[in-house]
Amino acid sequence: MNDFRIPLGTWVDGFIGWITDNFAFFFDFIRAAFKGAFESVDFLLVSPPFWVIIVLAAALAYATRGMKFAIGTILGLTLILGVNQWENAMDTLALVLVASVLAIIFSVPLGILAAKSTVASGIIRPILDFMQTMPAFVYLIPALILFRVGVVPGIVATIIFAMAPGVRLTELGIRGVDREVVEAGQAFGASPFRILRQIQLPLAMPTIMAGINQVIMLSLSMVVIAGMVGAGGLGAQVVASLNRIDVALGFEAGLAVVILAIFLDRLTAALGKGDTPFGRFLAARKRRRHIASASATATATATATATAPTAPTADAPQLAGATTRA
Repeated sequence: MNDFRIPLGTWVDGFIGWITDNFAFFFDFIRAAFKGAFESVDFLLVSPPFWVIIVLAAALAYATRGMKFAIGTILGLTLILGVNQWENAMDTLALVLVASVLAIIFSVPLGILAAKSTVASGIIRPILDFMQTMPAFVYLIPALILFRVGVVPGIVATIIFAMAPGVRLTELGIRGVDREVVEAGQAFGASPFRILRQIQLPLAMPTIMAGINQVIMLSLSMVVIAGMVGAGGLGAQVVASLNRIDVALGFEAGLAVVILAIFLDRLTAALGKGDTPFGRFLAARKRRRHIASASATATATATATATAPTAPTADAPQLAGATTRA
């Protein structure tokens, strides 16, 4: 009995070796694409002066949640600058943005597919369970083999780890749409794609945005693991502080991660609710425009009615003949 062993690890190792030998060109292409996307976003965040990024972030914060959030954003980003973690924070933000966008691109269509098909849902759910429960370090090993040391294995591991809530909440949101509303759309002859685009997705959007919020938060939680494989940023600073037992560096890098997490969480939560100062401004402007248009139409109609010539009635010829005989 002690000699019985299933060589599952050996089989997986052989499979990864076979993929590496036969599909190296494909993984090289993915590596180049992911690295190019990261470097482009990182260039946009690191190249401008720090105050430009702070002003843009504060403006975005004001448009979504108001003045208090804008002031908090300015103070938080200034604190990151003050502890000399600005460039590392922008590197981490670039990694999180790229990984989150890719995870959302993959997770939302999968969630729609799972909501539309019971068979697809039954296949996808165990895979998501596996992705969420498997330690990140385990699938980081094949990512290192396939994509080599650098930022790309960190992005791949982050996508795998973070996309599960996006799939689950997208499926939950679409399945939670009132069936009577969907049947009303079908009764009016709407196609399945039009029902999805104009009925199900808008009604499920708060739940989908909650999933996107969780994707971003989980992506940010992976920065330390990404730093361990050469991704740089705040994760690399945390790893360096752990290796050197440097409490000061670890606290400063960790605090910068917390500030970024709070900013992204509040931002996406506000967008998910849809009730933002900028949205209210646009709605009020739209209402004023409709009121002005209705007033102008009513005025034009009244003017045209008052100035139009009066049409002769049926009794007019008889009255004229009676006057002549008299």
